[in-house]
Amino acid sequence: MGDVQRIHQKIIAGIPAYNQEHKVGEVIRKASKYVDEVIVADDGSADDTARVAEAAGAIVIRSEFNQGAGQATRTCFTAAKERGADVLVTLDSDGQHNAEEIPAVTAPVVEGKADLVIGSRFLNDNYNIPRYRRFGINIITSLFNIGSKLKVSDAQSCFRCYGRKALSCLNITERGFAFSIELLVQARREGLSIAEVPISCVYDSASHSRNPVKHGVEVALAVVRLRLKSKKGVIDARG
Repeated sequence: MGDVQRIHQKIIAGIPAYNQEHKVGEVIRKASKYVDEVIVADDGSADDTARVAEAAGAIVIRSEFNQGAGQATRTCFTAAKERGADVLVTLDSDGQHNAEEIPAVTAPVVEGKADLVIGSRFLNDNYNIPRYRRFGINIITSLFNIGSKLKVSDAQSCFRCYGRKALSCLNITERGFAFSIELLVQARREGLSIAEVPISCVYDSASHSRNPVKHGVEVALAVVRLRLKSKKGVIDARG
C-alpha cells in the first residue's frame, strides 16, 4: 500500500519584533514559504515594524509599549494556540536566524520525535558570534545543564519549535530573555522530549542594543532562580 500520507499539521511561525522595520519584512517573506501563517508580536516598536510586517503578509499583534522578549514570545504562544496551531516555530526578527532552516527545526516535532526542538548555534561552525557573547551563552547553558540528565548545547537560542504538547503545558512568565531558560526548565519538569538541530547564525551588532555583560548577568541569575524554584516545586509535590 506504500507509505500512509501524513495528516497536515498547521505550522505557525511566531516572530517577536522590536524596532526591526529594515529586517522583519525579509524574515517574514522567507518564513512564509515553510509555514501556514506568520504571527508578529510587535513589542511597542517606535518605527514602522508593524506596517512593514503587515505588508509582508504577517498577522501583527501590537503592544502599546515595550514589554520584553518574554512577553512578546508569550503573545506568539497565545495567538498560535488561538489559531489552532499544531506546531509553533519561533525565530528572531533581525535576520539572525535563517528562516530557510525552518523545515530542519520543525522536522523532529512534525515527525513525532520531539515535543520541543532547539536550533543550536553550536552544533556546527557556521556562526560568527563574538567570543565574549559565546562565553556568556556557554556559562548560562552550563548553569542549566548542571545536575541534569538532559544536556543541551544552546540554552539561549530562540530559534525553536514547539509541538501541541509543549504549547499546552508551557507558560511564559518571565518578561525578559530569561524566558528561554524558563521554558526549558518547565519542559524538563513536564517530561517533554527535547531535541537539538544545528542552525546557522548571522550576528549583527546593530540588532543588539542591550549591554551584553548586564544582560548575561541578569539571565545567569535568572537561571539559578528558576532552577531553585523548580527544585523546590518538585520537593513540595513529593511532600
